[in-house]
Amino acid sequence: MGEIKAVPQAKLFVGVLTSLPEVWPETKARLSALYGPVDLASEEFPFDLTNYYDEEMGSPLFRSFLGFSGLVGPDKIAKIKVETNTIEAEMATRFAGARRPVNLDPGYLELSKIVLASTKNFYHRIYLSTGIYAEVTMHYQAGQWKSFPWTFPDFQTGRYSAFFISLRNRYRQQLKISAKT
Repeated sequence: MGEIKAVPQAKLFVGVLTSLPEVWPETKARLSALYGPVDLASEEFPFDLTNYYDEEMGSPLFRSFLGFSGLVGPDKIAKIKVETNTIEAEMATRFAGARRPVNLDPGYLELSKIVLASTKNFYHRIYLSTGIYAEVTMHYQAGQWKSFPWTFPDFQTGRYSAFFISLRNRYRQQLKISAKT
């Protein structure tokens, strides 16, 4: 029989997709109020490999990532996805210019993988609870993040790699500090 062990905390991040720069201050404030201070923010990346969201979100679209200073239990990701969906719905009533002014994609990073939460089921996703699924989107091997056949095309390009390597380094430092206490 295998021994059940404590699950390490993970590094929470949220991908923010929008065409409206004016949503940024409120988005960051709302996320920080729930998940603590942002300790790493990415640059804005063009979201230009698909027009899937253009009709409801406008264009051009840009994606950015926010990493949060506290660590979370991986089992919290379903609750966090429900919370970010609530923020999206509330912001849709406050900002003109797009039916969906912001798309929030929470996920977590461990040393070996990046996991994203989703409301959509598919063969590579595992049901968690409350209508939320989890997907291992990238894995870390030989000093770099690598994709799977199902990984979203924008992640496959490598454009986010520097951010996720920095986030992994920060997470690694946090694990070392917590191991000493």
